[in-house]
Amino acid sequence: MATTDRRTATLALAHALSAAEHGLPVIPLSATKLPALRSPHRDENPPSGCRGACGRPGHGVHDATTDPTAVRALFAAAPWATGYGIACGRAPHHLVGIDLDIDAAGRTDSVAALRQLALQHLFTIPPTVTVLTPSGGRHLWLTGPPDVAVPNSAGRLAPGIDIRGSGGYLVGPGSVTAHGTYRLVPGTGSLPPAPCPTALLHLLTPPTRPRNRHGHPDPGHHEQGRGLVRFVLAADEGQRNTRLFWAACRAYEHGFGDALADDLTRAAVATGLTEHEARATIASAARLTRTRCEPPR
Repeated sequence: MATTDRRTATLALAHALSAAEHGLPVIPLSATKLPALRSPHRDENPPSGCRGACGRPGHGVHDATTDPTAVRALFAAAPWATGYGIACGRAPHHLVGIDLDIDAAGRTDSVAALRQLALQHLFTIPPTVTVLTPSGGRHLWLTGPPDVAVPNSAGRLAPGIDIRGSGGYLVGPGSVTAHGTYRLVPGTGSLPPAPCPTALLHLLTPPTRPRNRHGHPDPGHHEQGRGLVRFVLAADEGQRNTRLFWAACRAYEHGFGDALADDLTRAAVATGLTEHEARATIASAARLTRTRCEPPR
């Protein structure tokens, strides 16, 4: 391992141990921002679905720990790690990450979108730990109540705003990735993660899907579905896929995604996407909202 690589790995472990000392469960990450350790079940067919009960490392965010001995063992098993992930939704902080993406072409202003949501729903984002990403985006660290599971989402709240909640993780400050280093915004490192405003928390937790008297999802969402289709049809060239993904996520979260999939596909094709691209985007939204897994980055 080159000297620079050894230094990067050593710093990654040091940052991870510091985070763990402050009650933040951590895992080693590779330069791709993915968990550094491969699953011990990767060759099993069918997949075992194990989340760490086997006692072996390689279960992604389920390996996250605050035990310094366990942290060192994880990094020793992944000497190529260049960063660390912080598990969200876990005690004691129950971290919720607000990921504000930056569109290099300037077509999506996630900061302005969050500001508009705050004005519309009457909440303010308190001073809190803020991490600057290599692309110029920001991660805001908030804490949620222990009895509320905030799901992960990508673009559901607004285009360009991703949420890291239960089962997800944030790239920790000091991590080095293929695109650069994650750094604390000056003046925020000494702050504790602030509580998530109640109004924002309500936006982050999808409503219970309406059910009819037989216990099945209520299909009476025609007007909302038409609104989502119009939202896709209004997309400019640089917004087509983002708008489609956002609309599909909303449809699936409210229980009528499959019923609206064809209409969304036709709308996306009308804006210039191919049917294959549209179907793939809608399928990604379906997987995300059904499994509440960490969205691909």
